[in-house]
Amino acid sequence: MILVETFVFGMIFLLTKGVRSEETEVVGEAGSQVVLPCICEAAQCDPAAITWSKDNKGTVWRKESSGLQYWGSSWFNRKNSRVQCPHFKFAKGDYSLEINDLKEDDAGLYTCKVEIKGYSTNKQIMLRIIKASVSPSTPMTGDDVSVQCSVTPWPQNAVVYWSLNNKPFAPKTRISSGRAVDIQASDKFVGTWTCSVHSQTTSNVWSASVELSVTGIIQPPKQDTKLYAALGSSFTMPCVFSPSLSPTAVLVEKLDSGFQIFNNRSASSSSWDKSIVIQEVVPENEGRYRCGGTIRGRRLSQTMQLIVAKIVKSKKKGTTMLSCQLSDPSEVSEYEWVHVSYDINGTESVGPVQIGQTVPVKEDFGEWTCRFLGSNGLLGNVTTQVHLMAGLSGENSSGVSSNSGTVIGLSFLLVILLLVLAQMYKNHRRRRRILQYPALETIVHTISNEREEREKDRVKK
Repeated sequence: MILVETFVFGMIFLLTKGVRSEETEVVGEAGSQVVLPCICEAAQCDPAAITWSKDNKGTVWRKESSGLQYWGSSWFNRKNSRVQCPHFKFAKGDYSLEINDLKEDDAGLYTCKVEIKGYSTNKQIMLRIIKASVSPSTPMTGDDVSVQCSVTPWPQNAVVYWSLNNKPFAPKTRISSGRAVDIQASDKFVGTWTCSVHSQTTSNVWSASVELSVTGIIQPPKQDTKLYAALGSSFTMPCVFSPSLSPTAVLVEKLDSGFQIFNNRSASSSSWDKSIVIQEVVPENEGRYRCGGTIRGRRLSQTMQLIVAKIVKSKKKGTTMLSCQLSDPSEVSEYEWVHVSYDINGTESVGPVQIGQTVPVKEDFGEWTCRFLGSNGLLGNVTTQVHLMAGLSGENSSGVSSNSGTVIGLSFLLVILLLVLAQMYKNHRRRRRILQYPALETIVHTISNEREEREKDRVKK
């Protein structure tokens, strides 16, 4: 009975797949995880004995039909194992091998052997490891650098293409048999390098990436960087080296005048940050500057241009105009104006954004900010305070008119008062002259009485 069962099972196994070897190709990037497939396609796969082995390296992983598992000595340590077969997939006949933290020497031909009741099938998987690398790993500006691409084992008739920051580097250019790009380290080569290996035999494409960073001057980030500062504001002139460096003989100088900035304090006390703070920007600060320092006997320098921005106020037909002016507006593509005002409670109110280099001021008070933008976004801004110009002008005018009327009225009253005082003074002087002659006063008084008597008699008649 047992012999018949074995014969029937063997015939089913042979009719479904038979005893044969299959080869599959898998590519993984160094440092990543890869899965080598091994799926049992027999009608009945459990219980099965599985053995994973690598050419010339012996057993990688093995599971007996009883369920016991074993790892090869070179693939296992007490902390963790770089290889494993997820046991929860065994019931589904999935005996795929997971390899973590891929290394270049993991590349090669692997065999998955599945044994079911004395019958076996072999699946062969060619594992290739692709890797992109930079040598030296942390170059300094000006160093010779080699960006390399390797595939282990290297496929026949393969072609390599490169891209830098997702843009083709020498588009559709075939790299020499060295499979490397030789460059001189600079800021224009910083970023993500990706090599794509095209296999002409299998039509497969495999890719790997590596980051290239260059030590040296990191601020300003590139030559002739344009920097923007508002007139009258404080500004930091950058001169920052990579933290791993300790530059000597650091100098920040203005190129068009040839003097070193001594009268401004340093922005930091660190050995790599030698930025300079300009306490108050003036028009004379505009121009080109250079940050330089000596590292390992080599002189590094980076240039930059300081552009000064200001707001100019003017009057046009009784309207206040604000104009945003820059010493070099070549990179500016658009100007935006934002008006901010505050009520008596200090509540902030932001007005609508106005577009244009020059705008009329309808609200003659508050804070106006000009933001200037380039192709890559905001470049800088400058702010001015606008006071109650129109209102104060009207109040001053009415005040002058009112004061003038008051002065004229007071002057008129003063003249009348002076005339009255003059007349009173004259009368007083005349009385004093009369009192000096009593006889004359008696005669005058007698004559006055007689005149009054004659007047009374005339009235009676």
